[in-house]
Amino acid sequence: MGKEEATAATTLLKETIEKAGGCGVIDGGLATQLEIHGASFDDPLWSAVHLEYLEAGADVLVTSSYQATIPGFLSRGLSMQEAESLLEKSVRLAIDARDEFWNAVNKKSENSYNRALVAASVGSYGAYLADGSEYSGHYGQNIDVAKLKDFHRRRVQVLAGARPDILAFETIPNRLETQAIIELLEEENINIPSWICYSSVDGEHASSGESFEECLSVINKSKKVAIVGINCAPPQYVDGLIRKFKKLTDKLIAVYPNSGETWDGKAKKWLPPKCSKDNDFGSLAIRWRDSGAKLIGGCCRTSPATVRDISKAMKTNLDL
Repeated sequence: MGKEEATAATTLLKETIEKAGGCGVIDGGLATQLEIHGASFDDPLWSAVHLEYLEAGADVLVTSSYQATIPGFLSRGLSMQEAESLLEKSVRLAIDARDEFWNAVNKKSENSYNRALVAASVGSYGAYLADGSEYSGHYGQNIDVAKLKDFHRRRVQVLAGARPDILAFETIPNRLETQAIIELLEEENINIPSWICYSSVDGEHASSGESFEECLSVINKSKKVAIVGINCAPPQYVDGLIRKFKKLTDKLIAVYPNSGETWDGKAKKWLPPKCSKDNDFGSLAIRWRDSGAKLIGGCCRTSPATVRDISKAMKTNLDL
């Protein structure tokens, strides 16, 4: 993708947000919905879940590649070709679902939908480790920027080559991985608009305990990243973090918190929520939009019902 295509991609992103009334809707938890349907990895329900979110009003579909890593696939006995094919498939499933849905609704003279964008999910190094370290940022003394770039490089190349509309780096816990991502985007000349989203365990800092000022200062120097934000943090933290980010960056802000349940990485289970059910997200989304968020959705343990509530609230309360 050259500079002209990169400019067109960024323009498409901004136009989608504008068409959505100034705040687009991201989809919700994928694994949760797949569990409800009892899907396996090769099951066609992967596409069906994307369609459910589109029907619920999502303007952005996030692919199923969050924990899909080449080292992970190789460790399970797959070949490099098979691993890369699965990464490409995650993007193709979302694009095909988007196109199928749009071709159907676009034939109708009246519909409230926008042609959704596809964001290729790139989970953090901690997500690959599957030890909860994406919520701590504690990767060990032997992990540096160079090793993190090497870890992400081929996956980013393959996902970008599948031509999504956005590259979505999710649940990034620290400044170190932020720096690695920024350098990698430059080295690989990635011109697809990217977002980098963090979690937070206290509503004030990145998961590592570092300040967001430290993390965003790295992003602010990059022209490759169009969006920053928060994902998989409790909803009660989001409004304050949007306001904090507004002071620290001019980038667009995306927020897609979890349901309010807390993941216990050691026990490998979700702990009960302190707040928020699906029907709370509509009113919360209005507050988040008014605080400055440009993309709003859900993460772990949210559902199409969550996204439908957000979408309905956004469309009902547009300041046009």
